[in-house]
Amino acid sequence: MLSKKKNLEELKGHEKCLNTVFATKYIEEEIPKYELPEEMMPADVAYTLVKEEMNMDNNPSKNLATFVTTYMEPLAEKLLKENLNKNFIDHPEYPQTEVVHERCVNIISRLFNAPHGEDAIGTATVGSSEAIMLGLLAHKWNWKNRKIREGKPYDKPNIVFGADVHVCWDKFAKYFDVESRIIPLTSDRFVIDASSVEKVIDENTICVGCVLGTTFTGQSDPVKEINDLLVRVKEERGLDIPIHVDAASGGFVLPFTDPDYKWDFRLEQVKSINVSGHKYGLVYAGLGWLIFRNSDSLPPELIFNVDYLGKTQSTYTLNFSRSSAQIYGQYYNFLRFGRKGYTSIMKNTLETARYLSSKLEGTGYFSILSVADLLPIVALKFKQGLNFNEYDLADELRKRGWVIPAYRLPPNAEDISLFRVVVKPNFSREMADILTQDIKNAIDRLSKKDSMKIPTSNRKTTYMT
Repeated sequence: MLSKKKNLEELKGHEKCLNTVFATKYIEEEIPKYELPEEMMPADVAYTLVKEEMNMDNNPSKNLATFVTTYMEPLAEKLLKENLNKNFIDHPEYPQTEVVHERCVNIISRLFNAPHGEDAIGTATVGSSEAIMLGLLAHKWNWKNRKIREGKPYDKPNIVFGADVHVCWDKFAKYFDVESRIIPLTSDRFVIDASSVEKVIDENTICVGCVLGTTFTGQSDPVKEINDLLVRVKEERGLDIPIHVDAASGGFVLPFTDPDYKWDFRLEQVKSINVSGHKYGLVYAGLGWLIFRNSDSLPPELIFNVDYLGKTQSTYTLNFSRSSAQIYGQYYNFLRFGRKGYTSIMKNTLETARYLSSKLEGTGYFSILSVADLLPIVALKFKQGLNFNEYDLADELRKRGWVIPAYRLPPNAEDISLFRVVVKPNFSREMADILTQDIKNAIDRLSKKDSMKIPTSNRKTTYMT
């Protein structure tokens, strides 16, 4: 989120300074908020000042809006803390970190069924947004190089994806000057399909984007159906259009809950996949992964060699410096849980989401749009006949500390407003029962407020003089 510089002259005196009542034994003068204090302060006072403000944030365990991990085991947290001070990019200084990174890439590429005999490659990123940018840049350059070899113009690339994508896809198109051909949603279809893709692809399409678990409803684009279309297009029209799968949310779920579901490198046109380690990879925020089917999918022009860190090394990231902590956290999870552990965790999480979906549907107030078929996401909306909406309910639930988003779907389906719950492994059935009861109580309060409203025809007008 962008922050603006404050105009100190316009701020009132108490707004310029932090309240230091509890720390008066150490500090005689108020502390400025928007400029550096002139003097040092004791470490425990600085800590307390920051901690007191942090207490105003919501409780992460009740944040059901975010897909991002909000709980790790104590030993995992210890491991993260011990590696916070290692800069991941400094491979010569921290060679074992690079070894661990390579192991993680290998584990994930095999999890995504990279073909035997092909040299799948990949990298850690600060999140799936960076991973998507890098993956799509590779597809743009592959397309450009192919056009150059064919002696054709390469000034009008386009990319095809649905309105169900994360905003980073729009950012890529804007930042890197690629025409975005966005397939709209409809009131009864919240993902894209092969027929809609076929209408907009052409020889300048650098890539088709498919989402394995959308931010809006948790549903997935039909990757296999779209792959089959692109295989046919390649055979009939000679257009070799790759698929990038945005598996930010689903990439660490489907391989364990439904391993026969084909969405990954088992499909011919899937050339790159991103996944968020900091979502259902069970690592705290700050970790994404990008995996390519093989080295041919990554143009050499995008790999940079640097030799000012101790020895020559290759780098392919938008970001440079970052902590090694989350990478070690990911490796810890892989060792700690293994395939059996991840399978158990994800199946239990999915069952909890289905349990919550059933409980909420049983209240009689909601129509369920996503019943956690593939991902542990519950998306629902109010049935007709109520004089309050999902936004009112979200506001009411915040009084109990629940953070649950209400929002509208993208254009062409914007008349539908949703209420979405992201179920994570640390959300128990007991919590699901408490949430259900809190929702019932909130609806009762909203209903009483609505019944107390004076009908417009009965209101008396008072004129102020």
